[in-house]
Formats: sequence, C-alpha cells, structure tokens
Amino acid sequence: MTEQLDDLRAVVARVPPAPAAMSAYLEQVRTRAYTVTDGDVEALLAAGCTEDEVFEQTVAAAISEGLRRLDAAGKVLG
Repeated sequence: MTEQLDDLRAVVARVPPAPAAMSAYLEQVRTRAYTVTDGDVEALLAAGCTEDEVFEQTVAAAISEGLRRLDAAGKVLG
C-alpha cells in the first residue's frame, strides 16, 4: 500500500500552485467538502479559473487532505 500512497503524493506534488482566487474554495474543500456547491465552482469559473484548473486543484486538495489525515492517524496508532 505504501507504493500507492507514494504515487498519490507524487500526483499532488505535480499539480501547479493554485491561483490566489481559489484559496478560500480549497480551504473549504479541505475542511468542509460537504458544503461545496455548484455555485462555488461557478464563482471560480466567473473569476477566470478554467474547468480543468478547478478539477485538478479540487482533486489535489482532497487527496492532500486525505493523506494528511492518514498520516496523523498513523502517528496516533503507530
């Protein structure tokens, strides 16, 4: 399983930095993903972000947060 986790970490590392306009949205994805709405995405598109950029940044933030939580659990259990 370590190899797959390393692959996920590498995917996240290859995603370019997010534009500043996405910072609040990505914090929402990391901390309250269940509250993200179509309107949040539409606001990013209206601000000039591309659909691909929104998708890639959203997936990267979700993977990164999942890995962070997995690592934290490993420290507690390990």
